Amino acid sequence: METLRWTRHPALRSPIVIAAFAGWNDAGDAASGAIRHLSEAWETQAFCDIDPEEFFDFTEARPQVMIDHDQAETAAGGRRIVWPVNVFEEGTVAADAGGGGSDIVLLQGTEPQLRWRTFAAAVAEVAESLGASMVVSAGALLADVTHRRPVRVTGSAADPELARSLHLLPNNYEGPTGIVGVLHDTLAQRNIPSVSLWASVPHYVSQAPSPKAALAIVDRIGTLTGLPVDTSAYDDAVAQYEKRVEEVVNGDEVARAYVEQLEKAEDEAAEAGAEQLRDLAHLEAGFNADRLAEEAERYLRRHGP
Repeated sequence: METLRWTRHPALRSPIVIAAFAGWNDAGDAASGAIRHLSEAWETQAFCDIDPEEFFDFTEARPQVMIDHDQAETAAGGRRIVWPVNVFEEGTVAADAGGGGSDIVLLQGTEPQLRWRTFAAAVAEVAESLGASMVVSAGALLADVTHRRPVRVTGSAADPELARSLHLLPNNYEGPTGIVGVLHDTLAQRNIPSVSLWASVPHYVSQAPSPKAALAIVDRIGTLTGLPVDTSAYDDAVAQYEKRVEEVVNGDEVARAYVEQLEKAEDEAAEAGAEQLRDLAHLEAGFNADRLAEEAERYLRRHGP
């Protein structure tokens, strides 16, 4: 059984590969939401996927039965099984009005449950075969931040030279990791340049999708790659998200006091120079992935599962 299932082998010019996975790395569905938006905005087309058979426990990540009513007269009655998927898509993004463009590859899917090293090697194999110039991963973590402030997106790279050239932070995180961490380790071993982007999502709205964080990731990818992305579709969604969360917070005295406490803590940290809290579309700074992970773990210890 082939791990990689190619429907075609596109001829691309040093593409940038952008990856995001639903699951542990995807607080508020921000990373998966961002890459879905890029797929639509850049009109990418699938060319390869990863067979899920050896990477998922189907008693946990159960496949879904779907019915295609247009195929109801077939022997299967229009029924089909939809399996957990990790799919590669490609496209060309016009960089200017003169017709120039850059090739890109998107990998969108779900964090596998099994054989992470084999999975990461398969992703690296696709990147190598296409002559990828860089791999960018997007993720999101819960943090002690508020919905009222701009979303912080932090970028880091394990390669110090790459980090300096892109004005990123060095990646010195220690602790539990997900498929993103394993993937970057595999890419480093194969000398494929890679960058990790992380958005911070307020822990008190962890169950709700965050279009605000997804938009911040999309904007940061656009800035990092220099590729244009239309984000107008986010305008209403972000406004509605902020309005709904604000209504919930203002309706609960304890929640309102807690959010105000978070804002005060952020302001005090900024004044003390403990963290550079700035718009990361202009300067790569702010909470790094280490800080976000520590905050999430501290919150879970205080409040339990």
